[in-house]
Amino acid sequence: MNPSLSGRKVAVFGLAKSGVAALRLLVQHGAKVTALDARSEDALGDVAKELHAKGVTLVTGATPPGLLTRQDLVVVSPGVPLSLPELEAARTSGVPVWGEIELAGRLLTGTRFLGITGTNGKSTTTALTGELYAKADLRTFVGGNLGRPLAEAAMSPGDWDALVVELSSFQLEGIHQLKPTGAAILNLTPDHLDRYANHAEYGAAKARIFMNQDAGSDFAVVNADDAAVMGLAASARAPVYGFSLTGRPVVDAPKLAGLAIARPGGFELEFAGESYTLTNRSLRGAHNAQNAMAAALLARLGGVAKDAVQAGLDSYPGLAHRLESVRVLDGVEWVNDSKATNVDSVLVALKAFAGDVWLIAGGKGKGAPYAPMVEAGQGKVKGVLTIGQDADALARAYANDAPVHACGTLAQAVAKAREVARAGDTVLLSPACASYDQFKNFEDRGDTFKRLVGAL
Repeated sequence: MNPSLSGRKVAVFGLAKSGVAALRLLVQHGAKVTALDARSEDALGDVAKELHAKGVTLVTGATPPGLLTRQDLVVVSPGVPLSLPELEAARTSGVPVWGEIELAGRLLTGTRFLGITGTNGKSTTTALTGELYAKADLRTFVGGNLGRPLAEAAMSPGDWDALVVELSSFQLEGIHQLKPTGAAILNLTPDHLDRYANHAEYGAAKARIFMNQDAGSDFAVVNADDAAVMGLAASARAPVYGFSLTGRPVVDAPKLAGLAIARPGGFELEFAGESYTLTNRSLRGAHNAQNAMAAALLARLGGVAKDAVQAGLDSYPGLAHRLESVRVLDGVEWVNDSKATNVDSVLVALKAFAGDVWLIAGGKGKGAPYAPMVEAGQGKVKGVLTIGQDADALARAYANDAPVHACGTLAQAVAKAREVARAGDTVLLSPACASYDQFKNFEDRGDTFKRLVGAL
């Protein structure tokens, strides 16, 4: 349903990026908008100035009693829990409460919608799926929880042939009628347990991506190696397609309409008799094989030609700061994985390489033990170049397993790596730590690494 918003009283609760985008969309459609945020006007800065210029009523601090129950609609940013008493009161009074995704989706009906969720890999799979659709010369919007709010696409709905949207569990809580053409759940591991009572509740939020699909026009894509995901797939009414590293789904799955299976050097869509190669450095590692299979299913089942899928797999540039190949110099590859701000992320990175890795690690530690990454690097890591506050803790962890060079700064680590690395080696910045001891954020750290490497 495409809602009539002109003249309607709509409250936007939460003025982070998605909330502000929803507000702009509502103003475009002539709604009478009230914006609410816990922060002060001074803290909101330019956002507050924009709202006043648009004639929006701004309410900061606590929500006045009864304000939301007097609205025609409440639109909630994903960071705002839907369980808040004032939102419950609005629902009890009959006021619809939507997420930004629901609002935008109702104004984008009729356009192919590919929704992607899961605990890990969402951003890569979303960006890659967007690349595959773009290679088919389709005008493709890529966003949602990744980068651009969906409301931005709804500002110019005629501009898009396909919408490729990363969906968090928080965003999926706020949907009601959203109906993806293709819906994917990549994996499910415990997360956000500060918001959900238990893992099952978190999974139920993810499974909402399937709830409005139908058998006639839609399809679902799931990780056939993940028992929790296969359990969620039982609720899907649309045909379910799986992807697997082994070709042996973890549970008996008679509902699977087809399977993508990893093969040496690539994968095949066995139900279609099609094979694809994975030679792109940006898609190395088993986790990226899974992402690539999911993206290929979303593309082929969504009508993208086989040649366009292979072209997109070959050209995908990767996400910045995630196993990003910076350059190859004298046979040494330099890789920026600055977004690896915890040990688990480094484990994923190390799995992507066969060996001969010089690891640059350190920064503001998070208190997690480094033993798992030490173990994962045995036989692979030739040496560790430490930086930042947690350098000593990393040195102690690696004391009996790999040579450790105390470098202090990233510039010194790059210089030392240039000295010790030989042709065939990889220099991997995968810090396992936050960046705030020496950098503004992980992006600043990664950009600095790229500048230093580029200057070699």
